[in-house]
Amino acid sequence: MNSTEKMNTIDLVNKNLAKRYRAEKRFKAYGIASITFGMICLVFLFTDIIGKGYTAFVQSYIKLEITLDADTLDISDPSDPNQIAGANYMAAVKKSLRERFPDVSGRRDKRTLYKLVSNGSGFDLRKMLEADPSILNTTQTVWLIADDDIDTYIKSTSKDGKAFTGRMNEMQQAWVKSLEDNGEIETRFNTVFFTNGDSREPEQAGIRGAIMGSLFTMLVTLILSFPIGVAAAVYLEEYAPKNKWTDLIEVNINNLAAVPSIIFGLLGVAIFIGMFGMQRSLPLVGGMVLTLMTLPTIIISSRAAIKAVPPSIREAALGIGASKMQMILHHVLPLAMPGMLTGAIIGLAQALGETAPLLMIGMVAFIVDIPGGVSDPATVLPVQIFLWSDSPERAFVERTSAAIMVLLGFLIVMNALAVWLRKRLERRW
Repeated sequence: MNSTEKMNTIDLVNKNLAKRYRAEKRFKAYGIASITFGMICLVFLFTDIIGKGYTAFVQSYIKLEITLDADTLDISDPSDPNQIAGANYMAAVKKSLRERFPDVSGRRDKRTLYKLVSNGSGFDLRKMLEADPSILNTTQTVWLIADDDIDTYIKSTSKDGKAFTGRMNEMQQAWVKSLEDNGEIETRFNTVFFTNGDSREPEQAGIRGAIMGSLFTMLVTLILSFPIGVAAAVYLEEYAPKNKWTDLIEVNINNLAAVPSIIFGLLGVAIFIGMFGMQRSLPLVGGMVLTLMTLPTIIISSRAAIKAVPPSIREAALGIGASKMQMILHHVLPLAMPGMLTGAIIGLAQALGETAPLLMIGMVAFIVDIPGGVSDPATVLPVQIFLWSDSPERAFVERTSAAIMVLLGFLIVMNALAVWLRKRLERRW
């Protein structure tokens, strides 16, 4: 080969190398662009959710001087708890509003005036009187929750100066201005959002019932899915013979991990409700349905963790006289447990965010009471978000976004816990 041919060959190689380097740079640029686009979408999503939902963590309160007069409350026997519980507390609230704005006359204007405070204010007065019956026939300074329209108006004014009037008329705006000028309106941290159950009044609605329902549902899911999933993984890896039947089982487990979640809801309706006659909207039923959905994830991750244990560990245990069960319980499972726990937490995090299977078993019902156990009717946080997102009131928009923020917080914590456990407990050989 002469020098000219060598130069041509070198030029061709350099040309091909340059072409390959350009292709690699383009591929790298595509990857960076994809990650950047994903991050922009994520930032946009979080900005939208936080921008709409952070105001739900504060609530407006109106100060009133309320006389808890026995005649007004229709209480003839203060020692009778039934009369205390059934008293007409809203009559006292309305009387206080009329005294605060004596110029208001006419039935329509008075009805508008009464809308300054929440329709659930009477429950707050009842709690006060039940806690201390001695305040009957006395005048108390009480901070009552403002109606959702008033609350939205106040918070929109303080946020950007451009108030959202919504359904408020000029009279209500003037009343609010008068209350603000006299220091009779305050914006406080919204404890009601975390202590109350669901309500048709946005200012009275909270997520405690949904959080407790999610907690009980996840507890049932964990108790059922983790032992069953680990036992199935141990059997398939350590005991099951390698034949066409176990191959079929493995294929079906992998396929079940990709089945749409609503199918598990239909299965739960057919088996737990249709066949066994269990009640709808129970955390027990919801946990059993989510167990069916979570099992494939736990089995697959547990099998991978068991496979990761070196064969030398098994051989050493068997070599010193341990039985196969002792080898599994004392050596394989402790070493595989970090991976199993990681898979279980990821599976539970996935189950925590599920809505479709729980809608199928009736956990979409409107439930005000806080559940006290797995056999009490309940809803869960994703379903609560679904219900609020369909409500027409503007105040439910911010509560929907706030509930999404709480749910995302739980999911981030659970995934961070899974990562921490994997880093903290994993063994390297």
